[in-house]
Amino acid sequence: MEFEQALNGGLRERVQVATKFGICSADGKGNRQVRGDPAYVRASCEASMKRLNIDCIDLYYQHRVDARVPIEVTIGELKKLVEEGKVKYIGLSEASASTIRRAHAVHPITAVQLEWSLWSRDVEADVIPTCRELGIGIVSYSPLGRGFFSVGSKLFKNLSEDDFRQYLPRFQPENLVHNEKLFDRLHEIAKRKGCTPSQLALAWVHHQGNDVCPIPGTTRIENFNQNIGAVSVKLTPNDMAELESIASADNIKGSRYKSTMITWENSNTPPPSSWNAA
Repeated sequence: MEFEQALNGGLRERVQVATKFGICSADGKGNRQVRGDPAYVRASCEASMKRLNIDCIDLYYQHRVDARVPIEVTIGELKKLVEEGKVKYIGLSEASASTIRRAHAVHPITAVQLEWSLWSRDVEADVIPTCRELGIGIVSYSPLGRGFFSVGSKLFKNLSEDDFRQYLPRFQPENLVHNEKLFDRLHEIAKRKGCTPSQLALAWVHHQGNDVCPIPGTTRIENFNQNIGAVSVKLTPNDMAELESIASADNIKGSRYKSTMITWENSNTPPPSSWNAA
């Protein structure tokens, strides 16, 4: 209802609505699974349209790639939804370069959402160049290191017991002490630039190119306004080089996720010939 009210007064024509599918409950007990089969793709799209009370989703992401289903099959169903006018643009999230290429060959991919920040730069080797080669927009999620680049380790003083960040490898005690040094350096540079550490981290993402759109999460208006201020932070080539030198992989301890999490690194799917529609 709140979403419907927000789009009243002709606002729907002035905004782009993006949503995702792909992760669902496996057993009703909190366990989750990733699905990309055609029936689930279609059912999820139609359920989202009904909940949002809209007749078309502007940008529809596959939240995680189902490694059991050929990407061509998943995108093929999304292509049908585009042809039916239920979806305008197709997006992927946490997809490998090869998966992106295969998907794009079935239907143009408009955007790829991936984790990209000062301490999550593994996508720069292959995924980012592939997106740019194909003309695909890049949507950077968690550009503030899941809040770490805002206040450093102080972030963990107020986390709820069910906040999944408590279980991420980079935030474990044995890694956090080391990673706090990165925040300290970031804070020093931010003071020199006359901005906050979070603005500096966001500015670094903004400076990656006009094809990059960071999406920092926030629940407070003051943080929202601070994020907007990051657009005004100008970084020189020397600033960028300094930031990247202190945020090299060698200076960060802990991986992004636990090994059981599906990411672009394990998103490759079987060939189309393996799919049995029955």
